[in-house]
Amino acid sequence: MHHSLTVVICAYTLDRWGDIQAAVASLGRQERRPEQVVLVADTNPELLERARAAFPDVTVLPNAGPRGLSGARNTGVEAATGDVVAFLDDDAAADPRWTAQLLEAFADEDVIGVGGWVEPDWRAPRPAWFPDEFLWVVGCSYTGLPTARAEIRNPIGANMAFRRDAFTKAGGFDADMGRMGADAAGCEETEFAIRARRALPETRVVLEPSARCRHGVSPDRVTRAYFRRRCRAEGRSKALVSRLAGADAALETERTYVSRTLPRGVLRGLGRLVRGDRAGGAQAWAIVEGTALTAGSYALARVKQARRARTAGSPGVA
Repeated sequence: MHHSLTVVICAYTLDRWGDIQAAVASLGRQERRPEQVVLVADTNPELLERARAAFPDVTVLPNAGPRGLSGARNTGVEAATGDVVAFLDDDAAADPRWTAQLLEAFADEDVIGVGGWVEPDWRAPRPAWFPDEFLWVVGCSYTGLPTARAEIRNPIGANMAFRRDAFTKAGGFDADMGRMGADAAGCEETEFAIRARRALPETRVVLEPSARCRHGVSPDRVTRAYFRRRCRAEGRSKALVSRLAGADAALETERTYVSRTLPRGVLRGLGRLVRGDRAGGAQAWAIVEGTALTAGSYALARVKQARRARTAGSPGVA
């Protein structure tokens, strides 16, 4: 079956203008060209006007929803004419076979969503302490993901596609969860994928590792401070997903990741340290620290949710 394809790029700052140009150019080099490209400018009139002038073949729109990534994505979905809607980050560039590989995975009618593989494009030297298990911190594919096409709970937002019917049945991305500018929170694609599968039973979301893009990792994201902030934000986001979708669905993937992938990473790092490679020890410690920060932030957020729920239910409380 031939699928028509819309690709949505959401942007919010002119600081990424060079990346935005590269993202749009990468779509022009696709072996299988998308029928439509939509660029959504999130509350930035100057970016909107520059993009309209620079990309005459692209549908350029202002965010018609609440400020943030979810509102911008929903604006793109509303404008989409394709029966498959793909999303590419404004600082990512797609490989020439990206669209073809995404669409190939939709050949199975029970597949409603496809995620691709996101490789880091380091704009500053990668720190020796940065473990592959935590590449999700910079929005990239990480150790622990399948390396062949397989069912997953949700894709990485920088490189994903859904049938437009999924949005018709399940609604759009939750505007309470999307990123706001440079804020480190997220997980709106996790919540949406869970909700879409519930709205369309007997369907799947799959990872197609051959659908690849390169995602820019700016110098500010290779610091230990950003690593820690992103881990804390992930814990808060997962707590919100747990409240909206239920803890079992929200943490289905994380249980295997924490119980198997991360211990293997720590042991591998310690083994390297024993052999005299200090970077191995630093990576092992980063895994321990990142896990503790994420889990601690999740637990704290869940406690706060429970307190708010009790307060809201207490008689006499305004």
